[in-house]
Amino acid sequence: MEEHLTVGRVAELAEVSVRTLHHYDEIGLVRSSARTAAGYRAYSPADVERLREVLGYRRLGIGLREIADLVGDPAVDAVAHLRRLRGLLLEQRARAAATVTAIDRELAARAKGIRTPPEEQLKMLGAQLYDSIGSAYPATRRTEPRIAAKVWDALADARTVLNVGAGTGSYEPTGRDVIAVEPSAVMRAQRPADAAPCIAAAAESLPFEDKSFDAAMAFSTVHHWQDPIAGLREMRRVARRVVVFTYDASSPGWLQRFWLTRDYLPEFADLLVDWPSLADLTEAIGGRAEPVLVPWDCADGFFEAHWRRPEAYLDERVRRAVSVWTRVGPEAEQRAVEELRDDLASGRWAERNRDLVAHDAAELGLRLLVA
Repeated sequence: MEEHLTVGRVAELAEVSVRTLHHYDEIGLVRSSARTAAGYRAYSPADVERLREVLGYRRLGIGLREIADLVGDPAVDAVAHLRRLRGLLLEQRARAAATVTAIDRELAARAKGIRTPPEEQLKMLGAQLYDSIGSAYPATRRTEPRIAAKVWDALADARTVLNVGAGTGSYEPTGRDVIAVEPSAVMRAQRPADAAPCIAAAAESLPFEDKSFDAAMAFSTVHHWQDPIAGLREMRRVARRVVVFTYDASSPGWLQRFWLTRDYLPEFADLLVDWPSLADLTEAIGGRAEPVLVPWDCADGFFEAHWRRPEAYLDERVRRAVSVWTRVGPEAEQRAVEELRDDLASGRWAERNRDLVAHDAAELGLRLLVA
């Protein structure tokens, strides 16, 4: 009994009521595995671990019946639950940051005597707000042909292709049978009429049989997944070949290689805490990693695209189409933009980065994983 905690102590530490713990025990959600000499419930380390998972999901607003299914899955261990919880919390944080940004904009508008339309007021606190990142895609996110060529070459002779986290379908290959998977309704709605068929599903649980496709691809989406390793393994399960465009945040000095994160947005590092290493990502698919250089005139406006065109980061349309800016929060974004604007005006940015004009492409940590 020395390793066990009494129900009162557990309630105190977890900041829940004893009545709540009794209810969880009675419905079989979290059972106490022992009793004290006085007959009170007592919790073992394993009981506490399960309770932590239950309370983590509960505080995300998930219902008890759904939580029971989640924690009762024998194929998911404690580490997987922690990764899943972390992903959900990051998404919640991103939603909160986006809400703050929207509120700040309305406050600024009201200070000028401008009232926000009713439709926008309702969107502010709805699920559509987080998807507003996707709504900015058509303006600045387009297929970069030189990068697309690398992706399509890596697909080799695959005839059937699954595009996971497909977004609007910018990098889907032509002349092949493609099925797309995309969880965001906003992204799905923006897919062209002639785009590949698209279903609503998550990378971590692909609704396909083993080896259903010649190849599975994922372009600049892994960082949005709740469990990147699980998603990559799913891709490997359903396809004989896997091609993934992603980011390496494990090499020494990775934060310093891009002037934007080095000098203006160090908060970028916080977004990749516990991000799997490049070795872990490649191991998940059993493949290799190849560097992908970013051309100076890259047509696709992803985060690193404007490395030789710094003025682009002053354009809010550019920033809104990149999730990084929403995830770091409005204070970090405003500070970074103001500092960059000042340095461009003073010539400090040009002096600090004068060597960049001599390069037509930059190595900024983007990687193509192929298996």
